[in-house]
Amino acid sequence: MEPKKKIGFAGTDGRTFLSAFTVSTAISEYHKQDYLGVVIRGTSSMPEFAKRMNWPIEFIPTKDNTVDSYAQAIVSGIEQDKLDFVIPLPEALLFDGLVDLLISKGFGDKIAGLTKEFAFLEGDKARCKEVCKQAGIPVADKWKIVDAKSYKDVLDTCLEYIHQFGGAVLKYPYSAGGKGARIILNTWEINEVYSTLMNDYKKSYKALFKNKPWPLLIESRMSGVEISFTILVDKKGNHVILPTAMDYPERFEGTADKKNPITGGMGAISPHPFETPELISLVEDTIANPIIKYLKENGGLRPCVLYPGCFVSFKLSPTGELIPTKIRVCEINIRPGEPEFQAVVKRIRNLGHIIEGMFTGELDQIKPEVRQDQICLCMALVTGPGGPDGQKGYPWSVTKFEPLEIDIDYFKKKGIQLIPSGMGYSEEKGFFSDGTRIIYMVCNGQVKENLSPAQIAERLRNKLINAYEMGKVRVIPREDPKGNRLDLRKDIGIHYTIAERLGLQK
Repeated sequence: MEPKKKIGFAGTDGRTFLSAFTVSTAISEYHKQDYLGVVIRGTSSMPEFAKRMNWPIEFIPTKDNTVDSYAQAIVSGIEQDKLDFVIPLPEALLFDGLVDLLISKGFGDKIAGLTKEFAFLEGDKARCKEVCKQAGIPVADKWKIVDAKSYKDVLDTCLEYIHQFGGAVLKYPYSAGGKGARIILNTWEINEVYSTLMNDYKKSYKALFKNKPWPLLIESRMSGVEISFTILVDKKGNHVILPTAMDYPERFEGTADKKNPITGGMGAISPHPFETPELISLVEDTIANPIIKYLKENGGLRPCVLYPGCFVSFKLSPTGELIPTKIRVCEINIRPGEPEFQAVVKRIRNLGHIIEGMFTGELDQIKPEVRQDQICLCMALVTGPGGPDGQKGYPWSVTKFEPLEIDIDYFKKKGIQLIPSGMGYSEEKGFFSDGTRIIYMVCNGQVKENLSPAQIAERLRNKLINAYEMGKVRVIPREDPKGNRLDLRKDIGIHYTIAERLGLQK
């Protein structure tokens, strides 16, 4: 039997751990090669958690969280035959030149991701807009770069866009962890939204530009349905588009504002309720092919992950089918989404084969083996309010280092996977919280003839909420040993029901 191919995922979040688990355990219907998932760095809780769950995942530690330490660990892993291929998941590793370091050490063919030269596609949204214009990729109808220090220019542009398009979007154009976009829907909001953004990024602007102009991207508001797409690209420019997922990026239910910030995903469901074959074809023709062509023509093509966030417009066909009519890109990321990627990979049988194809240049011969009859729901459990100083909870002030209690047998019985993220472990303390997104609950459900996708999504949602409300996973508050510091959004997946009520979900 051919030895297992070892695929490493570099990073410390939940998608790192679940990707490694999926590579090790999912069985392809057509490809017989076995794979082993490897987590490079991870968190202190992940090796112990995998051991207790008896999950076949290997771990390669790093000295610290620097790009040099990641590079040293990866090179050592390759030389010791512990790694065949590597995918970095945090975008910061690509911004800081991890791929460039591996290339300089002679292992560039073992790592996916864009080089530092082309990482601007995510790291500089203004330059990315120029590339989209050059490549013919549709974006917002109007956009402009102004000096963030000139409130008059900001006000003038926002007034114009509100009049013409019903709103404007201010974007800190550099890496902001998905938190740098602020929507303005009417004139009354302009100063408050602008002032909040400047307060959040003033230090970053000063560090980057000092007394020079501070670039601020302002876009006209786009309408439609927000959908992101995961595109895996091989070394020859072939690609596959993975299933979609719907993200819930706001901390609470409802629209984003200063009391409900964009925090990074609180949950996801796959597929997106509006996914259709026609939509995937539109993405292929409108986004995937042009951006890959740009990379090829400019010397940036290599195995990589592209993750464009888009607004999509739809219409109904005469027979009532949902037809995508227009797609516009609001940003292009250069790594998979979190936690969207968790919901996506749980529906794929041949993830290892696809990733290997990125490096061998064979993605034109590989199709994702998707569990088309299944829906996957992912919910984040985060640190809620309370503590010795009256902490507001994630993503603001948080209580840290409180013990975590898990009823593992319950989750196994219910078919719910727990994916550690912001949790640590020590022999002295056991599992404990770091105060952020602590752990994810993930489960799949099969669509049956007598149950609609909305009914399946609702069953999955209730299953995860029940596990939380019954206290089957708890961060124990120091002021209340019987309480639970964890919190979650309860509307994850509800848009399947909303789509069904609209008549848009069969």
